[in-house]
Amino acid sequence: MFYYLDNFLTVLDWIATRYRDMLAAEELAFIEEFPALPRISQALLVRMAMRKGELFRASKLRYDEIGCPRGAAAALIAAGWIDEAPLLGIEHLFALLRKDELAAVFDFPPALKNARKDLQLAALLEDEALAAEARTLAAWHPEPVDDCVYHLRIDALCERLRLMFFGNLHQDWSEFVLSELGIFKYEKVALSAASQGFRSRQDIDDYLHLQRCRERFHAGETIDELLPAIPATAYAGDWLEHRRAKLLFLIAQQHERNGELADALRIYADCPWPGARMRMVRVLERCGQIAVAFEFAEAAAAAPESEAEHQQIMRALPRLRRQLGHAASPPRTAVPVARHDLTLDRPALPIAVEALVRDHLTQAGAPVLYVENSLINSLFGLLCWDAVFAPVAGAFFHPFQSAPADLLSPDFQRRRERAFQGCLAQLDGEGYRQTILRNFRDKHGIQSPFVYWDLLDAQLLALALDCLPAAHLRKWFERLLLDIRANRSGYPDLIQFWPDQRRYRMIEVKGPGDRLQDNQIRWLAYCAAHDMPVSVCYVQWARTEPA
Repeated sequence: MFYYLDNFLTVLDWIATRYRDMLAAEELAFIEEFPALPRISQALLVRMAMRKGELFRASKLRYDEIGCPRGAAAALIAAGWIDEAPLLGIEHLFALLRKDELAAVFDFPPALKNARKDLQLAALLEDEALAAEARTLAAWHPEPVDDCVYHLRIDALCERLRLMFFGNLHQDWSEFVLSELGIFKYEKVALSAASQGFRSRQDIDDYLHLQRCRERFHAGETIDELLPAIPATAYAGDWLEHRRAKLLFLIAQQHERNGELADALRIYADCPWPGARMRMVRVLERCGQIAVAFEFAEAAAAAPESEAEHQQIMRALPRLRRQLGHAASPPRTAVPVARHDLTLDRPALPIAVEALVRDHLTQAGAPVLYVENSLINSLFGLLCWDAVFAPVAGAFFHPFQSAPADLLSPDFQRRRERAFQGCLAQLDGEGYRQTILRNFRDKHGIQSPFVYWDLLDAQLLALALDCLPAAHLRKWFERLLLDIRANRSGYPDLIQFWPDQRRYRMIEVKGPGDRLQDNQIRWLAYCAAHDMPVSVCYVQWARTEPA
């Protein structure tokens, strides 16, 4: 009944063990004093911390195991962790009260009495004096109210504790519930007492600061107000610097969309986020600084940061050469990707074009399946399970991680190089089949950044292991490890198997008006260059004769 409270106490113990030297006095006092409260008071606080927001009506805090919320709240009020009579502005009231309750507080004109709450609120906010009012619920209401509002005063403290445990803010206390119910299962990685996501108190403060900056950006705050709050110098740790760089990139993109090209250039120039250099080339071109754009493009072509950047630069260079009057560079030669055109009847009901092609191409003894990014990623995840979940320092620090924290870091593969070499070496013999099948059986349903359990079944796995050559698996896996962020997607939509002949082909489907995306082009080119059977199927609808 109190499972959520037991989980919360586990978190407090975990944090006290691993982060005691980083805890502020207020946090340490909370961790030490909380277990001494009555159990129903502990439970009420956790229930509030698990819900959204900081303001709660007592009448909405009804839980069978807690009973009367006012009785449970008494110890929390005495501890100073909740306030039973917070000052509320009219926006708070509109969030907390029903329309009929608001009608008892405000004398709406006839035109607004039946209007939506947002329209009623907008009308009241036009009165500056009223908009600035802040009163208790009892003071707002003209008659005695058999209810009260609690303000969770330690919401920020609970957020910080959640961050220290999970190492991020996109996970919350519901992880415990989902795990207990068996909805989510996680790999058990050996965690030492030193396993922690943050190395210093400053790291925690910096993470929260960047989080607030990101929230301000997405809330629409002006860039001029926001930008001074973002550190101008890089963080020493990759994890925080990754977040700072991404935010700067988003801000530069916003400048670009606003037509503020000089500001966009200034940020792109110092932004280490992937793609910033290419955006700078494009903005320089828009500004008419063709020679400078060409200089940066040539530098990028000589030392591209990724396949994606190289692809984009190779498109830009011929255009920049023409604008500068330079001689055209020799045309690039690439292995052509097979193409076939297919004309189908337009379906009467909405259906994905990939499904239509799948059904059209399927033959007896040669099934076609829709796999897109699921199959190759899953085979990689099953073969390299032990390498992905290796207890590398700083990769795992709580029991609810579906992936190592450094999965998208540039040195992810390097830090596990020997482990990945051992996994891929199995492709030289038959050992890889046993490893994949064993992990499919033993790890089934456990969260993974690569394995698509909902799409991978025993039949598909058997077909893949029989028809996909180990040499092709190695090539796919090697490219995936070069850039996990970019190369986890872009695979062809369909795969056709000929199990009797132990062969396959992969098919990218493009419906009328659709075209290949950049990551798809890169995968198709890679497969074609390594003699893997891939093709692009372009679909057109058959013309129907007029009635």
